[in-house]
Amino acid sequence: MVQNVTLIATAAMGLESIVSKEIKQLGYEAEVENGKVIFQAPISAIPRCNLWLRTADRVKLLVGKFKTATFDELFESTKALPWEQFISEEGKFPVSGKSVKSTLYSVPDCQAIVKKAIAERLKLKYGIADKMPENGAMYKVEVAIHKDEALLTLDTSGTGLHKRGYRVGQGEAPLKETMAAALILLTNWKPDLPLIDPFCGSGTIPIEAALIGQNIAPGFNREFDSEDWDFIKQNVWDEAFAEAEDLANYEQKLDITGSDIDHKMIKVSNDNAKEAGLGELISWKQMQVKDLFIRKGNGYLIGNPPYGQRIGDKKAVATIYRDIGIIMREHPSWSVYIMTAHEEFEKAYGMNATKKRKLFNGFIQTNYYQYFGRKEGRDA
Repeated sequence: MVQNVTLIATAAMGLESIVSKEIKQLGYEAEVENGKVIFQAPISAIPRCNLWLRTADRVKLLVGKFKTATFDELFESTKALPWEQFISEEGKFPVSGKSVKSTLYSVPDCQAIVKKAIAERLKLKYGIADKMPENGAMYKVEVAIHKDEALLTLDTSGTGLHKRGYRVGQGEAPLKETMAAALILLTNWKPDLPLIDPFCGSGTIPIEAALIGQNIAPGFNREFDSEDWDFIKQNVWDEAFAEAEDLANYEQKLDITGSDIDHKMIKVSNDNAKEAGLGELISWKQMQVKDLFIRKGNGYLIGNPPYGQRIGDKKAVATIYRDIGIIMREHPSWSVYIMTAHEEFEKAYGMNATKKRKLFNGFIQTNYYQYFGRKEGRDA
């Protein structure tokens, strides 16, 4: 019986430290590498991490790693791993792969060899003479080879963790839910303070803020492939969901507003919030940025405005940045956090940021410009 496992939480470049902090808050010690966070934990960490990690892309279970420079080595080393501890007799186990700077550069060949090796191991262990039935639970295998070292994992999440289950509509370039959560967690915002997103699009930042504000597990309303895995007993999942329910603070009052110039996106945002069960917690307004009116003395503005990457948009986008800068300089107690790829954002905004952090929004390199609000001479 498997009791402890090595897990890998994958993350977008630049978010590894935030994912690591989340994992440590769940009670597990973690080691950060490029694009991933590795940690040892009991089986119960699989449901808990899938339910609670707001900024990770996936949670993978490490089955084994080894050096390999030939197809024979890949086959034999894969076959030597204890696949029967994880994959049931009826389990489906499709194999995906990637290879970087390695002798074995043909990914389709590597996938086929790993598939065959796992099948041979399982047939031997389960006493199956013919081919594996593969009509049961899903076990997605990945073989990742980097500099002749193979990493073989099982994907415990299934659909990526950014798929919270509440997005019933979206705009042209929606911000990933995991990135939206990261933008919030990179601030010192607390749920008793106002939060405004004046570029809300389909509402991702305000919705993620509401989930954080009420301590609602982001994976509470979705399913995971590992829920069907035999070696994780149902009571382990039941306990994880019960913990999530117990820790949610549905009574926490919130002051969160999302606005956008497009009335269609306001409807989409409202629909998404209702799907998330947060329909009464967030205010939505259709308006231009220049009409933003700050009523409270202290709060946070967090936004992912248009970047103006098309030449014809640059002037219009610079005007938006200028407008928001003019408004927020009148409210120095507010903290402002803006993510954009626009290289002259600070010039348009009218002030240099207190701090900048490089982030990748998909494949777009951005800066997260941070302006810390002041209250009685201290950070807001």
